[in-house]
Amino acid sequence: MSPASAPVVIGVDLGSNSARALALDPEGRTLGSATSGYPGAASWQPGHADPQGWLAGAAEAVRRLAAQLPAAANPVALCFGGQSPTTIATGTSSATALTCRHPAGATGSPVDQHHAQSALLGEEYGSDAVVWQLYDWVMAELGADRHQSRWPGDPLLNGYGPVAATGSLVGTADGGSGLAVGTPLVAGAQDAYLAFWAGGLDEPGRAMDPGGRTGGLAVAVAAGSPAADHYALPSAVPGLDIVGGPVAAHGLMLEWLSSLTGREVPDLLALAADVPAGARGVTVIPYLEGERAPRWNRALRSEIHGLSASAGPGDITRAALEGAAYGLAHIALELAAKQAPIHTLVCAGSPALSRLWCSVKASVLGVPVEVPDPVDVAAYGAALAAGAGAGWWPAPGKGRGGDWPRPRMTLIEPEPDPVYEEGLRQFLALGDAGVARVAEREARTAAPAAV
Repeated sequence: MSPASAPVVIGVDLGSNSARALALDPEGRTLGSATSGYPGAASWQPGHADPQGWLAGAAEAVRRLAAQLPAAANPVALCFGGQSPTTIATGTSSATALTCRHPAGATGSPVDQHHAQSALLGEEYGSDAVVWQLYDWVMAELGADRHQSRWPGDPLLNGYGPVAATGSLVGTADGGSGLAVGTPLVAGAQDAYLAFWAGGLDEPGRAMDPGGRTGGLAVAVAAGSPAADHYALPSAVPGLDIVGGPVAAHGLMLEWLSSLTGREVPDLLALAADVPAGARGVTVIPYLEGERAPRWNRALRSEIHGLSASAGPGDITRAALEGAAYGLAHIALELAAKQAPIHTLVCAGSPALSRLWCSVKASVLGVPVEVPDPVDVAAYGAALAAGAGAGWWPAPGKGRGGDWPRPRMTLIEPEPDPVYEEGLRQFLALGDAGVARVAEREARTAAPAAV
């Protein structure tokens, strides 16, 4: 490295719709970010993907990022993380993948889902298939050794390669896809871990909605908390767990509305901004693909209630924003009942670009919201892992709260409104009714026919 060069680390988040790359300096300052879609993704069937599209999108995002950086910038480490559970199977000359949207193992733990995906790919692709986590395969294509990136405390994935701890070196770039030969490659993690790390979930009561097409609510608690009885992930800080759970379709609701109305999402959000709290009586239940936390019922479906002849796209969009916030509040109620209240919510991902949506979440949950800049905290977390590999910061599980930099945050204070209290009660009642209908339908289907 020449005296004039400036060291940077690069993190890449392989998300559902695009790859997002971000560069940090040793102070944790963001020096640039870039995004690229996945070539051919429009033709992928739900739950399936062509891994070459992921690789091409990741490489393009890194190239676009490199074009933004000063000429003296010298990448000293690169890390990939992303969507999970997603499994790639490779053979002698091709590769295929099942994504986190595939139903295989969807009602189990992330490890169960991976193993279900692996088993299904083995049936479809042959017993000689080699299986990978998405981000591990991408790094191997760029020159890394065979490995499975694992966060501290994560169970082993059978058949996915030797374990490599998040933040550890797994090889160097071989010059493919435009990366400089010899660039150190660092083991990553699933996007949720990376987002929680970057968002500073390193003290009890600090929570996050990672956003994106799905979303969810996670809060830091002391290890051993009663709230960790169903869904818990280890924090980057020893002695803390992350509890809560993902939801199925918060961001997807806006994508669906955009497709249905022919309006771009920013236009829908602008219309929603002119609609008062309560969406003029319209309520949206955002279960387009069933629901995960806290109902864990894939058979549920989205509903729109309270429509009138005067309701327009703005009213329905506002109701969708509120419905997503009510979904987070539903998880928060479950957590509070198990001694895991939240005092701050970090909103990330593309939904965080809407100040209206963030303010609705703050008001419905009754807590301040922090919005990071940049909003893609998963890419920032991947850069933290790269920095750990470069020796800049401790690896996850090796440090304490405050040992890692965070993105800049904008604070949004809650504005309580009784209409949200009533809206949440109605949301919960409508969801309960939906669960009852599904159970009744399943009971009728399972009942033997009368003779």
